[in-house]
Amino acid sequence: MVLETKAPRMWIDGQPASAVSGKEFAVVNPATEEELARVPEAGAEDVDRAVRAAHRAFEEGPWTRLRPRERARCLFRLADLIREHREPLALLEAQNVGKPIRDARDEVGMVADCFEYYAGAVTKLFGETIPTNAPGLDFTLREPIGVCALIVPWNFPLVIASWKVAPALAAGNAVVLKPASYTPLTALALGQLAQEAGLPPGVVNVVAGPGGTVGAELVRHPLVAKVAFTGETATGRAIMGLAAEGIKRVSLELGGKSPLIVFEDTDIDQVVESSLGVVYGNAGQDCCARSRAFVQREVYDAFCEAFAARSRRLRVGDPLDPETEMGPLISGAQRERVRGYVAVGQEEGARLLAGGGVPAGVGRGFYLDPAVFTDVTPAMRIAREEIFGPVLAVLPFTDEEPLIRAVNDSIYGLSGSIWTRDLGRALRVARRVQTGVLSINGSTSVHLEAPFGGYKQSGLGRELGMHALQLYTEVKNVHIALG
Repeated sequence: MVLETKAPRMWIDGQPASAVSGKEFAVVNPATEEELARVPEAGAEDVDRAVRAAHRAFEEGPWTRLRPRERARCLFRLADLIREHREPLALLEAQNVGKPIRDARDEVGMVADCFEYYAGAVTKLFGETIPTNAPGLDFTLREPIGVCALIVPWNFPLVIASWKVAPALAAGNAVVLKPASYTPLTALALGQLAQEAGLPPGVVNVVAGPGGTVGAELVRHPLVAKVAFTGETATGRAIMGLAAEGIKRVSLELGGKSPLIVFEDTDIDQVVESSLGVVYGNAGQDCCARSRAFVQREVYDAFCEAFAARSRRLRVGDPLDPETEMGPLISGAQRERVRGYVAVGQEEGARLLAGGGVPAGVGRGFYLDPAVFTDVTPAMRIAREEIFGPVLAVLPFTDEEPLIRAVNDSIYGLSGSIWTRDLGRALRVARRVQTGVLSINGSTSVHLEAPFGGYKQSGLGRELGMHALQLYTEVKNVHIALG
């Protein structure tokens, strides 16, 4: 099987599809600013076709009636196909998103692992028995919701698609996947692989186009029962409002301004090297990015100098070069947005210790040198707003109490890291930090087997692990009277 990457099409009811209107839009390589492909731009009629195909597959088709083991086999086959096509998928992701090829390869491996994990979960979706006061047998069933609209962002398009598609299918739902307009190519390829894996027509549909039109049509469609969205917080609010009209089930994974907390008893070199990826990974375009570093005063200067020095040595360049550590931002507009924040930080009185400008010698591509700000105060915009770029704001602290207040003084609460050799202190701080995911003496936010999600305006619900299945099932209670 050869993946179609030159002339990609949407997938509706098991078939490649063009837009009814004939419209297409260009997908651009952010490293070269050249056109990668032209993709059909869906309209309301295309969304309706995709949703109705999913609804037929759910209500009339074989998917929900398949025995659990048969449904699991389809997902195992899909995982195998993703592994078989790891290199072309990674190349496509690196070119479309601008992320380093080695990161793209790792992510495709994670996608295969995700489908494999939920293939195994199909046969482990349990209800429970409940003792009741009335004589009889009371038990619960976990049942699929129906048609799920899955809207994914441009920074991790294939990974986050798998986080939604895999558990939704494992629970027995049918899906309509909408990738971001910047990065639709691997999602369209996933639709092709799903058909090759033997999933019945209409179970996996993929439509492309702007969120303001295609995404809104999906959320409003009366046959959509569940909406899962990952993206910026403002869009999440809008989706909640649209979904409220039909009282649809909603899960949201939104923005972040995650803290990197460094106590004086840590190995600064270890912290810097471990944290580099969670600050600058994907050019800082990551809702889990540790974009606020709170460093104890005793080691503040040493940390700032070490992080700035390592930032200056970061290899920024061609995503297809295996030595590259950071590629370009997704677009010219995004680069200008980040540069605007760099200017704001300087205007507010923070000290730019490294980076923040366009790398010397760059002709084309949306590249930016990673930036480190010191002398930052909690009230500054660069310490409060999600920049979504390679910018680190470093704030000093003295004691735990003011640290906790400053860390929690945010509308966000997605991820974070704590570095200290004092385990009691680590657990004490971890209990009080208002965030959904924390790592202690490490930097990994995501574990396939564990729940992922945020507090406050970072979202609703938990993806990954067995917790994700709760997002895609309804609980039915049954009582058999024995009086």
